Amino acid sequence: MNWARLITAVPATGAAGCDRRPWKAQRESTASTSEASRLWSKSAVQNKVVVITDAISGLGKECARVFHAGGARLVLCGKNWEGLESLYATLTSVADPSKTFTPKLVLLDLSDISCVQDVAKEVLDCYGCVDILINNASVKVKGPAHKISLELDKKIMDANYFGPITLTKVLLPNMISRRTGQIVLVNNIQAKFGIPFRTAYAASKHAVMGFFDCLRAEVEEYDVVVSTVSPTFIRSYRASPEQRNWETPICKFFCRKLAYGVHPVEVAEEVMRTVRRKKQEVFMANPVPKAAVFIRTFFPEFFFAVVACGVKEKLNVPEEG
Repeated sequence: MNWARLITAVPATGAAGCDRRPWKAQRESTASTSEASRLWSKSAVQNKVVVITDAISGLGKECARVFHAGGARLVLCGKNWEGLESLYATLTSVADPSKTFTPKLVLLDLSDISCVQDVAKEVLDCYGCVDILINNASVKVKGPAHKISLELDKKIMDANYFGPITLTKVLLPNMISRRTGQIVLVNNIQAKFGIPFRTAYAASKHAVMGFFDCLRAEVEEYDVVVSTVSPTFIRSYRASPEQRNWETPICKFFCRKLAYGVHPVEVAEEVMRTVRRKKQEVFMANPVPKAAVFIRTFFPEFFFAVVACGVKEKLNVPEEG
């Protein structure tokens, strides 16, 4: 099968660029394109050893589903064994055993740095290599900086920074020696700028982004790809878009839009595209957060004023009860 022809095929168009073919032909073309994309995705990860951390989270489950369907040899890591077994049952119940591999389950808490190296060595002993590492695990905390203890700050840094880089450092020499591999970091918009009441979380995201940005340049000569996928936030399955209220003050609207996230299914599909196309950085956001990054970079005083306005309004609202 000629993959290049399947992927680059362009439908016949009229003079104005509109598709002039019958509706049935258009539908068949769309189906063919979707099938080509699916097959291309599958070929990119088929037989590859893929490690996914925090596989029992919403995004972790969706990544597991996408990569398992693509024929990857999955290593699913999570803090809860019951959650891992439930995910295992879900994946194997809908998969074709002749086209997929049985996932390997690993109990792993990235905030427990002492066990991360042992788990990584166990994975290497099992498969001999890791082709793709998806650093997905993350711990969040919200509250005023002066009310967050140093112990909690350290726990956030262990889970969001030291855990992922420890796992990466253990697996990286194998990728370098084989001159192939890809490391994907699922990060957050707060690696771009901080949002009030999330000091520890934003600090950990800035730190881990800095590490992987530096690592990307270091390992390029070994053909190891480092990718970052940064959504605004990953929302729950049941959350729905909030309609804009034109009477809402700009600071409230601005902060609300920053907090509105991306569905786990969308992020998982983007992670697959990132692996397939070997993208280096992806920023998943609607226009408001993208504008916020631009404003933070070129008009920092205005950005700080808008964010501070939102904080003042929040502090002035009396809490119920």
